[in-house]
Amino acid sequence: MERFHHVPSRVAFAPEKMKKVGLVDTPNLFCDAYCFEPGQEQTGHRHAVGDKLYYVVEGRGRIRVGGEEREVRPGELVCAPAGDEHAVRNPGPGRLVLLVVMAPKPS
Repeated sequence: MERFHHVPSRVAFAPEKMKKVGLVDTPNLFCDAYCFEPGQEQTGHRHAVGDKLYYVVEGRGRIRVGGEEREVRPGELVCAPAGDEHAVRNPGPGRLVLLVVMAPKPS
């Protein structure tokens, strides 16, 4: 397992849908880069187990947790606790990159 990661060099995008780039995967947690082109989104969903953190690395987007939706920008951290529905969208015009950590990891 790699212990050190330079996230900007690992970022990748796909024209058809949001791209997840795996960075760390242990028995206890995962950490991915979620890469959104303008107009892409991750639809609302929830996890019975595992809290999810979204850290905005690049760009601006909208994150919804429960009934609250906000615009986010670089440097912001959002927590989606287990059981809360959450969603992400990139209305554009630029790209959006999030660092996403979830623990405990869903099975």
